[in-house]
Amino acid sequence: MAADTSSEQRFSVSHFNEDDFKTGGLRSYSSYRDLGVALATNGAATAHVIRMTAPFSEAFSERHRHDIQLQLVYVLKGWFKTDFEGEGIHTMKEGSCWVQPPNIKHTVIGWSDDCELLEIILPAEHETIVEE
Repeated sequence: MAADTSSEQRFSVSHFNEDDFKTGGLRSYSSYRDLGVALATNGAATAHVIRMTAPFSEAFSERHRHDIQLQLVYVLKGWFKTDFEGEGIHTMKEGSCWVQPPNIKHTVIGWSDDCELLEIILPAEHETIVEE
């Protein structure tokens, strides 16, 4: 049975506001809208909407992995293409959802100009390791 963590969480609501999209996150080619999950869960999880802000370039393709417990991504708009270690190349389209196991190596290899993703990660603070 899972531990009861409800006492460690608080109620949170995030309404859409275009001004909430901020740059300066993990990816230089994206802006992020923090949904308040990290604050509400005391860092147990994070959730944000990622909006691609630059056309795809091969310069953005960098093999990497995330030291996480869970990473779930859902395509809100457009499409997103990634090469996953042991799984091959997948093009995710609007409505596609995937879970990336902890430390799976992957390389982003394309996206549409209108691409927006919802990403949920446990825990909120985690390391991204670039593969050589």
